[in-house]
Amino acid sequence: MYHRQPAGGSSALIRFGAMQEFEGKVAVVTGAASGIGLAMASRFASEGMRVVLADVEAPALDAAVTRLRQQEHEVLGVVTDVSSESAVEALAQQTLDAYGGVHILCNNAGVGGGFTTAIWESSLKDWQWTMGVNLWGVVHGVHTFLPIMLEQDEPGHIVNTASSAGLMPGNRIYGVTKHAVVALTEALWDGLIQRESKLRCSVLCPGVINTQIMFSARNRPEELQDVPGAPASDAELDRRARIKHLAETSGMSPEDAANIVFNAIRDERARERLICSFELDRTEPEWSLGFRFDIVLGGRDATALEEPHDD
Repeated sequence: MYHRQPAGGSSALIRFGAMQEFEGKVAVVTGAASGIGLAMASRFASEGMRVVLADVEAPALDAAVTRLRQQEHEVLGVVTDVSSESAVEALAQQTLDAYGGVHILCNNAGVGGGFTTAIWESSLKDWQWTMGVNLWGVVHGVHTFLPIMLEQDEPGHIVNTASSAGLMPGNRIYGVTKHAVVALTEALWDGLIQRESKLRCSVLCPGVINTQIMFSARNRPEELQDVPGAPASDAELDRRARIKHLAETSGMSPEDAANIVFNAIRDERARERLICSFELDRTEPEWSLGFRFDIVLGGRDATALEEPHDD
């Protein structure tokens, strides 16, 4: 079944379960120094949760942690490169050392970029960087934290951040990673149900959100840059600027997206639903889900498409 969010937003959350108690529980959020990650961390903290914020960008992470502590929330910041298995394992250990467990895991860290490059022209370093954060970051989170959460034998929830690009046609590496995260989460949900686990999972598929993901290349490691320190092309800069303008003028706020996530985790009635603001029928423009499935079924021409914007 489907539940449609009111018009004016642009976020989706495919739901597969719920938990009810939050006070004193522990949440871990990656990509938590800004954007949706920071908004989710703030929302969880406002519910009395103890929150571990993880991010690769240390100064922004320090600022986020300081702000939340000034609001008298119990939080911890851990600098983490989610593309590194050992870094995610260290994040888990610091979480256990500080709070003794984890009940919500948000594998949210993500990068964009490559707006103007044909996918076959993308370098192997482009693939390694984008896949490393967007897909392997989720894999590392699930692989490391899920056994801990299962052993606790308590209700809990994992949220993996994909994108509307994980549901619709795309033409670059970003979309490849987001489709993979959707499939990974579906497989995770199936496994949890088969094991009759108390844990549930969701895949968050935002549309246009007012974040700075279009500038995520600022955190690209030098060893994964084709020409270290080289400036972006004029075409790339222009595309970033246009996406930034779209996000600022019509994107959903990260706080609204975080509220959708929290309410879906809490609300048993949202189980097994797609919560979204975009239309699900075939009357919408080319980036509707209906258009996507028409292409899959061979009923629409997929040529001359423009790629949707990043969340």
